[in-house]
Amino acid sequence: MRYSPARSEAKRGSLIRMSDAVWPDFAAQIELISVADAAAVLGVTATRVSQYLRDGTLVGLRRPGESPLVPADLLQGTAVVKGLPGTITLLKDAGYEDHEIVGWLFRADESLLGTPIQALRENRGREVKRRAQVAGY
Repeated sequence: MRYSPARSEAKRGSLIRMSDAVWPDFAAQIELISVADAAAVLGVTATRVSQYLRDGTLVGLRRPGESPLVPADLLQGTAVVKGLPGTITLLKDAGYEDHEIVGWLFRADESLLGTPIQALRENRGREVKRRAQVAGY
C-alpha cells in the first residue's frame, strides 16, 4: 500500500478540517477557546493540549488554515471534565467525527434534563455513557 498523507493523518485521529460552508450551526452558541487559552486553564503547554486533541482526551473544531478551537465547557477547573475522554472514545468507536461529537455533547437531551456535557459536569457520567454507547446504533 502506498503512503497517503490523508490516510496517515486520519489514523492519527486529527481534527476534521471544515470549510466555512460546513461550519456547524451550533458552533455560534458554544464558547470556543484557543489551544493556548485551554493550555492556560489546564496549566499545561499548548503542545500538551494539541496531544489531548489528537489522542481523544479532548475534541475541538477547526477551520482550514486556522488553529483548533476547544469548547470551554469541556474544561472544569484545571482539568478536563471527568468522564469526557471515555465518552469521546465511545462516540469515536461509533463512527462519530470530532465536530459530530461536539454537536452531540451540546445537543439538549430531555432524558438527561439538559445536554450531555452538562450531565458530565454534574458528575452524571454513567447516564451520558449509556447514551453514547447506543448513539451509533
